[in-house]
Amino acid sequence: MSGASAQSGFPTKPVHILVPYAAGGAVDILARTLGDAVSKQWGQSVVVENRPGAGGVIASQALVASPPDGYTLMVVASGHPTNPFLYPKLPYDTFKDFTAISLLASSPNILLVRADSPYKTLADVIAAAKAKPGSLSFGHAGTGTSQHLAGTLLKSMAGIDIAAIPYKGGAPAINDLLGGQIPMSFNNGPEAVGQLEAGTVRALAVTTAKRAAFLPDVPSIAETVPGYDTEVWWGLLGPRGMPPELVEKLAHDFVAALNTDAVKQRLAKLGATPIGSTPQVFDAKIHADYDKWGPIIRAAGIKPE
Repeated sequence: MSGASAQSGFPTKPVHILVPYAAGGAVDILARTLGDAVSKQWGQSVVVENRPGAGGVIASQALVASPPDGYTLMVVASGHPTNPFLYPKLPYDTFKDFTAISLLASSPNILLVRADSPYKTLADVIAAAKAKPGSLSFGHAGTGTSQHLAGTLLKSMAGIDIAAIPYKGGAPAINDLLGGQIPMSFNNGPEAVGQLEAGTVRALAVTTAKRAAFLPDVPSIAETVPGYDTEVWWGLLGPRGMPPELVEKLAHDFVAALNTDAVKQRLAKLGATPIGSTPQVFDAKIHADYDKWGPIIRAAGIKPE
């Protein structure tokens, strides 16, 4: 019996997808959207489990302890490759203990303020931060997340001092922004779109080098701070030791799900761009981001909360 036909019966029971952040955030929305699509393909239910905390370390630990049979997977965000710089004693090896399956999608992060904020542009924020160093703060989804790093990169490139306030995911950060506890917040598209449409928050800038298709009137940070460019991405991991043919099947099925009209439309509405890569491309991306962000995190002296 060949390996491919050995896997053709997969899955014969529900598949669990771990989400390392709170419900309502981008990773959660993406996992549920894709879970619905692949469960239709498979004729098996997909159970999304939120395991927030420690920047994804808690969920990652649960994945590493799972059997490599494809029934426990995890959607991670771009903070996954930077955790080794933040948590020096990780209970797993970021490169050896996981199997990369597919790079799923990406989105710009967005600098948000409340609708009634006195800050109308990024230039206003930079001017206020320079006038009173340390007086401003921004919320983010947790230490070392792409939102935290987006703020850190802005601080270093614009030469300003603004405090970073960590939350257990992007949704709680937006709640405090709405409540007036913080003056601004970095969030990704999927978390922010609903509030932007409702008019409760305003987008000052997006973090990608070019403007985002879903927010054509919102400038990029690079238009004020030349050379600035960063994004958030999401990918699918399994535990190490998965059979190659099972990895290929999972990559194939999730890429097929990303290419369905329902998922494409949902992601477009959320401001996320579907990618759907091979396992090899995703593995290379994890290594590249580790190399890119390590020096920035060290220079900024970022430590876990």
